[in-house]
Amino acid sequence: MNRSANAAAAPDLAGRQQQLARSLGAVLPAASLLFRPEQTVPFDCDGLAAFRQTPLAVALPETEQQVCRILRICRELRVPVVARGAGTGLSGGAMPCADGIVLSLAKLNRILELDPVACIARVQPGVRNLAVSEAAAPYGLYYAPDPSSQIACTIGGNVAENSGGVHCLKYGLTIHNVLGLRGYTVDGEAITLGGSMLDAPGLDLLALAIGSEGMLIVVTEVTLKLVPKPQLAQVVMASFDDVVKAGDAVAAIVAAGIIPAGLEMMDRKATNAVEPFVKAGYDLHAAAILLAESDGTPEEVADEIGEMERVLKAAGSIACTVSQSESERQRFWSGRKNAFPAAGRVSPDYYCMDGTIPRKHLGHVLRAIERMEEKYTLRCMNVFHAGDGNLHPLILFDANQPGEWERADRFGADILELCVKLGGTITGEHGVGIEKINSMCVQFSAAECAAFFGVKHAFDAHDLLNPGKAIPTLARCAEYGRMHVHRGALPFADLPRF
Repeated sequence: MNRSANAAAAPDLAGRQQQLARSLGAVLPAASLLFRPEQTVPFDCDGLAAFRQTPLAVALPETEQQVCRILRICRELRVPVVARGAGTGLSGGAMPCADGIVLSLAKLNRILELDPVACIARVQPGVRNLAVSEAAAPYGLYYAPDPSSQIACTIGGNVAENSGGVHCLKYGLTIHNVLGLRGYTVDGEAITLGGSMLDAPGLDLLALAIGSEGMLIVVTEVTLKLVPKPQLAQVVMASFDDVVKAGDAVAAIVAAGIIPAGLEMMDRKATNAVEPFVKAGYDLHAAAILLAESDGTPEEVADEIGEMERVLKAAGSIACTVSQSESERQRFWSGRKNAFPAAGRVSPDYYCMDGTIPRKHLGHVLRAIERMEEKYTLRCMNVFHAGDGNLHPLILFDANQPGEWERADRFGADILELCVKLGGTITGEHGVGIEKINSMCVQFSAAECAAFFGVKHAFDAHDLLNPGKAIPTLARCAEYGRMHVHRGALPFADLPRF
């Protein structure tokens, strides 16, 4: 954009901001409507700080009625709306638009109902993930999905990204633990999807909305499934002298008919970063460790732990340690859940990727990432939801060093392309947002992207809800294709094909 165009754009934005101030000021109290730069800058990104944009305004409604009226105003004025939870997302999905508003749902933070007989909870989107389990604990219940950010992330954000956690192998992702949603379309019309029962009549729009990254509706109420707390849980920490053996052990456990409550993998770089921070008791000499949890009755746990130890040793484990107390079990998991902050202690910056592959390729992918470290001269810590093949490589870099962020970005794109080549996908639980929008061009055809746009158009014809996220335009894919020509050669030709 040239200078004259920039000069023309600034008054347009200022005029739009004044118009918004008048219209939204009739709906929200002054304390719930932020316009000054020092107020709006804190909302300019989510957990992926590499992508930033200051919005025109931030609205913080306290009621559903206010959400409804805000959406109607924005639709009438053709103002983009980006719904936001706690801002812990890692794909840039909550990055604002320069000419739009952030609709923060942080103040909609009440647990509306907790029914211990029906094992459900109705909550507003601003309720923290961990707060649900804390409220359900007196009834012997809890909410199963447990992202590493569960102390801060909100249920609304979990719904937008279809979040998982270390126990998602047995208990499922958000989509498997949400029974119903209530929300509003961009037109301000109320919509209810699903309910308090296991199934609902008609098309399964509930599954469509979960993981839609705030592009279809704004969620104002969520009905969650609660599950009974198991009588006992224990974790096996298995050490391996080779990352391929550790990856093969994951497939062997599942092939043996065992579905652990959690099955996580960390390589030596990850354990060596985490241990000084958390003191989890990890084996720092192992090339990789697996954390495999069993839960249920004491008898069930004893049997399953014994069977997992047998499979792990047959797969090449050089040592197995079983947690002997609840505090030790929690300590093992605390190390895994603190891998991200631990990365922040050993590197000025880190870039967390999120791809998914068939379990049988875990070891091969780790080897490929080692080669990519040499190619990009950057280190990478690896922590995986190994049981369902969900990778979270942590690429370490220093944004103050010229070119390092660009290399980290290309490193991440290569990992995602490898996931697709092996029959996987570019995201497991973090969503696409703005971060992986180019990688969508690797995974999906033009016809498939057009179908995605068709769904978006059915809900939001004017493209006002979180525009520019998740679905790439054909022009973007054409440009990305020109940037990533492989001259007819398959990348990663040395790896097996799915």
